[in-house]
Amino acid sequence: MISQIALIQRIDALLPQTQCGLCGHRDGCLPYAKAIAEGEAANKCVPGGQPVADALAELLQRPSLKAEESVWPLQSDGRPQRMKAIIREDECIGCTKCISACPVDAIIGSGKLMHSVLTDLCTGCELCIPPCPVDCIDLVEDLNSLPNEIERTIEQNDLRQRYYAHIQREETRRLQRKGPVVRAEIDTALFAQFSTQLDSVPVIEVADKTPTVTQQDAKSTIELAKLRTQIKKLEKQLSVREDVTKRAQLLTLTEQLNAWQGA
Repeated sequence: MISQIALIQRIDALLPQTQCGLCGHRDGCLPYAKAIAEGEAANKCVPGGQPVADALAELLQRPSLKAEESVWPLQSDGRPQRMKAIIREDECIGCTKCISACPVDAIIGSGKLMHSVLTDLCTGCELCIPPCPVDCIDLVEDLNSLPNEIERTIEQNDLRQRYYAHIQREETRRLQRKGPVVRAEIDTALFAQFSTQLDSVPVIEVADKTPTVTQQDAKSTIELAKLRTQIKKLEKQLSVREDVTKRAQLLTLTEQLNAWQGA
């Protein structure tokens, strides 16, 4: 009997790797593959259309279901029209939000500078359109000839690799990110689990959430504040009049503070 992980991998291999989230799984094809293996309907891949729905039904030995409809007309291969994003560059303000949103890093540019789409890499996922504050991104038909099965497999493998690389970079940046996250939270642990079993994708390492600096809990913070207040009070009193008892008390409190801060 095939293992659950192997089944998920075989399902994922049939999905187009557009990482568009139109199936309802916002962070890409692999989470949908996992959900299908656990019993979710296998007809929700919009860019894959009926061919993918039928292939999944055959793999899983389930009844074939009508594929979720696309807003685009069907091509000769039964899949929805392939689309590409383009940026009206004279209207681009260089906000970089589309760059963060692209799951396969098909957009290049820098802050406050014009951006461009690498159309050969664009999957037409549409994820770059909502975050654009000036609405300068359009979708146009991909006029290239349709790929054959070998070309499609190569394309899907490349897109999968690019998405894993994208996830690793975003995971590395996640703890230092100050602005809002354009994409929804990605289940990095799921991708990390599968990356160790696939030679064709970068290995994903989940960023360490442990702070590099020891964080004082609320009680410790209060105690430290009390210590500092007492020390300042004694220092002020001793600046007016010297007192042996208070000087000794100040020395003791200062040692306590230094020991606590160095712990």
